[in-house]
Amino acid sequence: MNDPYQTLGVSRDASQDDIHRAYIKLAKQHHPDLNPGDTEAEAQFKIVSAANELLSDPGTRGQFDRGEINADGQERRPPRPSYRDYAESEHGRRYDRESSKPGEPRHNKWTAEAIHEIFGTMFNHGDRSSDDSPLRGQDERYILAADFLDAVNGATRRLTLPDGRTLDVKIPPGTVNGQVLRLQRQGRPSPNGGTDGDALIEIQVAAHKHFTRHGQDIRLVLPVTLSEAVLGGSIEVPTPGGPVRMRVPAGSDSGTELRLRGRGVSAYRGRAAGDLYATLRVVLGAPDAALEAFLSTWKPEHPAYPRQGMEASL
Repeated sequence: MNDPYQTLGVSRDASQDDIHRAYIKLAKQHHPDLNPGDTEAEAQFKIVSAANELLSDPGTRGQFDRGEINADGQERRPPRPSYRDYAESEHGRRYDRESSKPGEPRHNKWTAEAIHEIFGTMFNHGDRSSDDSPLRGQDERYILAADFLDAVNGATRRLTLPDGRTLDVKIPPGTVNGQVLRLQRQGRPSPNGGTDGDALIEIQVAAHKHFTRHGQDIRLVLPVTLSEAVLGGSIEVPTPGGPVRMRVPAGSDSGTELRLRGRGVSAYRGRAAGDLYATLRVVLGAPDAALEAFLSTWKPEHPAYPRQGMEASL
């Protein structure tokens, strides 16, 4: 089982800021969007995210440090006493067959009463009511489907549980597919008055029709008309935060990449907002008789040879 401190590479006395910085560094290194198709990186990212979820919350971190929960957030029950533990204790030595005083005959002290006392003490006669230690409720895992823009910008979405309860889940800006959010005390109730378990919500981010994500940046293929590409001008561009105006340089080709600063994934907890990269794609549209007539007689001053050099590679 992974130790969350070792996973993040921090000491047990690390500050919350140290933990956050270590998580951000590892999350960037193993982010699935930066390692497309790398299942090992995706698995490591989930491990890093789970470690951060546990240690970033002072409550669950304290429970882990005290040994009350394990690295998965599950309660650690105290070990069940063994026969040897009892036999080697002061109580157990009372029933030692070799404990007779010198000169006294040895006799068997394993009476029914003694056996009953031993196993009654060890197992409480099958009744746990004498153990008044409060037990933590078990964690519950759920899956919440989120829109691409909800994950990029942040949102609050309602999750309906199998028992009919509802949870309002706050999706932080920049949430990635597979990230697990922890909602404290929203899991199973304690069986004897202890702390309720947590709800662990795995976010499944849907793909977007036009946007793709690469870390904190967003990429977009942006169609432009022939006149917009040739003459240039200001055009409206969709972004995750809403449409903005962008100037297309005159003489732009298909494949020209333009950047809108700060229009990618929203800023969150010290992370700077990403950028949006728009790759132009020239679209001719429906056939145009006037354009065809013009091109049939047009002699460019500086002819272009877009396929020059391709013959050598064929």
